[in-house]
Amino acid sequence: MASPQPNGNNHRPSVSNRFPTAPSVMTANGHFASTGDSPGSEKYEHGIQVVDEDKVFNPNLMSYLSIQKVLPAGFNYHLISVFGSQSTGKSTLLNHLFGTEFNVMSEMERRQTTKGIWMAKNRKEHADDQARRMAENILVMDVEGTDGRERGEDQDFERKSALFALATSEVLIVNIWEHQVGLYQGANMGLLKTVFEVNLQLFLKDKTSSPRSLLFFVIRDHIGTTPLANLQATLVQDLQRIWSSISKPSGLEQSKIEDYFDFAFAALPHKILQPEKFVDEVTKLGARFREGYRDPKKAAFHDQEIDGGIFLPEYHRRIPADGFPVYAEGIWDQIVNNKDLDLPTQQELLAQFRCDEISREVMVAFDVSITPFETKQADAARLGKQEALVGLGDAMRSSRMTAIKDFETEASRYHKGVYSLKRSELLEKIDTRLKLLFHGHLNALHKAGVDSFSTAVTMSVKNGQKKGTNYDFAQIVEQEKTAALKAYEKQAQSVLVEGAAWSEYSAELSLFRKELDDVSTRLRREEMRRLAARVERWVKSRLAESVGLEFNKLGSGRGGSGAPESGEKPSEQDLWDRIWNVFTSTVGDAETRFTERAASFDASPEEVEVGLWRLRRKSWGVLRAKIDEEVMEGNILLKLRENFEDKFRYDEAGVPRIWRPTDDIEGIYTKARESTLTLIPLLSRFRLSSTSAPPPIDAWIGNAPASVTPADEEDLTPIGGVDEDEGKSLEEEMTVLGDAKRQDLSVRFKKMADGVYVEAKRGAIGGITQVPLYFYGLLLALGWNEIWAVLRNPIYFIFLIFIGIGAYVTYTLNLWGPILQMTNAASQQALELGKDRLREFLESSDTGRQAMAMSGRKDAESIGMDDLDRDGKNPSQEAADEDDDI
Repeated sequence: MASPQPNGNNHRPSVSNRFPTAPSVMTANGHFASTGDSPGSEKYEHGIQVVDEDKVFNPNLMSYLSIQKVLPAGFNYHLISVFGSQSTGKSTLLNHLFGTEFNVMSEMERRQTTKGIWMAKNRKEHADDQARRMAENILVMDVEGTDGRERGEDQDFERKSALFALATSEVLIVNIWEHQVGLYQGANMGLLKTVFEVNLQLFLKDKTSSPRSLLFFVIRDHIGTTPLANLQATLVQDLQRIWSSISKPSGLEQSKIEDYFDFAFAALPHKILQPEKFVDEVTKLGARFREGYRDPKKAAFHDQEIDGGIFLPEYHRRIPADGFPVYAEGIWDQIVNNKDLDLPTQQELLAQFRCDEISREVMVAFDVSITPFETKQADAARLGKQEALVGLGDAMRSSRMTAIKDFETEASRYHKGVYSLKRSELLEKIDTRLKLLFHGHLNALHKAGVDSFSTAVTMSVKNGQKKGTNYDFAQIVEQEKTAALKAYEKQAQSVLVEGAAWSEYSAELSLFRKELDDVSTRLRREEMRRLAARVERWVKSRLAESVGLEFNKLGSGRGGSGAPESGEKPSEQDLWDRIWNVFTSTVGDAETRFTERAASFDASPEEVEVGLWRLRRKSWGVLRAKIDEEVMEGNILLKLRENFEDKFRYDEAGVPRIWRPTDDIEGIYTKARESTLTLIPLLSRFRLSSTSAPPPIDAWIGNAPASVTPADEEDLTPIGGVDEDEGKSLEEEMTVLGDAKRQDLSVRFKKMADGVYVEAKRGAIGGITQVPLYFYGLLLALGWNEIWAVLRNPIYFIFLIFIGIGAYVTYTLNLWGPILQMTNAASQQALELGKDRLREFLESSDTGRQAMAMSGRKDAESIGMDDLDRDGKNPSQEAADEDDDI
């Protein structure tokens, strides 16, 4: 049997001298120092075996790096590994690229050449050709090929050696034939998946602090039919797919392969069929193994993104050369002791394959039963509503039991460990989907139950209000809550799945009960608010009547409305005392009503306290609004006029005065006016006559309860002297009329009183008839015949008697004055009506309009009260008349 020949060397393999603890084996690279060789420069001429086929790490790696003068380099070194299937020319590629002398497979027979992991230093770094010169101190590792017949099913070393190369190397050359691109096993995608997964768990803690690596795919025997770009896209897609399928540590679930690895690609022609072209392309490829840098302006990684070479700073592990042997040995120990890399036996592989097939088959029937419910639930969630699914419980129980039973029947015949694991995986997959349906159903029951509870309580309260009965809100809430809990439990039990750990609803029931309590509290608060609103309306109606009556008492009732029908008229000075007493008693009755009604709501003492506090504040706002209404300009002027007329037009006995020239009209007017004017300052301030101070509104309302919330205060009007933050004092709060309004009110009242006085004065003057005495003699002489005719005629005489009796009665009842006033008023009205008719006639005719335009006479001057004398005459006007007569 021919032995493997090293590239460019005639050395034959020799038996290595191992340490006493290691078995003696034949090295695959005869001129290399194996793991058992003692240190010596002649043994390290062409390289060193880092790890042998029995997974033993070579402790002499430090000596090799020292002899090769790599240790003093510090960080100025690079590590490259090659990875690929057995007999794909990995060693040949390395020998051509770096001038190494790794053993290659003989063309006469196909068997394993490289065993274990071997390392050699690049020999082309000092090439004469500047274009072919590589970086200094490149260490190249030749890794045992994968999928070799020598190891058979025992692929444990393949995984561990590949992981070691990936964890320690800056650049991992993946040697692959063109026809292997797109294959899963042929392209070693299964092995890469496992290596990626364990590498992520062991060495890549996070994507920011972990070093990156370059996966350099060298595609061999590329004939050019398929462009390199297409092959590159296929490989990247396969890598992304296996990365998405691996199990990732916590916190890295969303990580991508691009977070840890960069990709580069190269294609080489057929070595046997195109030897010259192969050498040229390898030479070009070797020129890329030097330092480079990444262009930060380019987003994605491409070959053209690297300038200078493929050794980027971020690929370096930042381990000094003299510390690399210890670092590499620690990495290997960590990999060897990891159980996740142990490969299963063929029996276990068969069990895995069949169990997966059976699992997929039973899931088809499971999907038919469960998918419609998942679709309905998803559609309802998409529409923003949750719907309880009818028949869900039976479907979940039957489909779960059928799937597990069918799997057990078919898969229990295979490897027990694999069967148990796959059964657990199937059960977890089924339960994951059923759990989502279960909890979605409970959420729908929760929402529907809360809505039904709220609606039922509201309808019961409305029915109680319509019937006018004194309904018990707390009892209604308790009844509806019990019904809602029973309905929830009944429907929740209908979807329980026996044997499922997730099939219990105690936590959800507690949440549902808590939600019902929260809704009950909210409904009670709303009902308390409605109760408070009803009580406030009652207070408003009572105060509107009571306070209005107190203000109406400012008049006598004879000049207007509002005085007591009987009894003595109350004092004007204690107006505010009466209003305050009425107010506090009314609010006290309202508080009693509120407290009694709130007891049926099962309200807490804190809620009742807050309700009473709000009631007092609201009631004060109602009183203040009513006072402002009463002192509006029109209302207060009417009250002052009634008060003035009560004192001016009526005597102490309440009898209307008939003004005579001899009456002291000025004195009565002045007294009545001054008395009424004293009401204006009285009405301008809310003060109690008993204390000469504002009412104790702050003490009466009290401090805000400790349990009050911002929502309880948002609709309250600030009160001066109570709410200090508002900057309004108690005195300002009790101010009813401002200074400007008081002055304006006084002026307008005086003008109104002056008009009443002038009217009274005119009435007194108009009632005087001064007829000369000779007129009576003349009337008797001229009317004697008529007088005698009346006396002799019985009809006329009786009519005359009736007239006399009427005149006597009128005089006795003091009605002559009102009759004369009515007559005077009627004549004045007739005169004004005649003037209006004449004016309309003149304005409607051209002649009249011309006459009115030519008229330049002045309007008569108005007669003011101050211009009249004691007899109600204007002295200046009389003097002017006398001058005219003269």
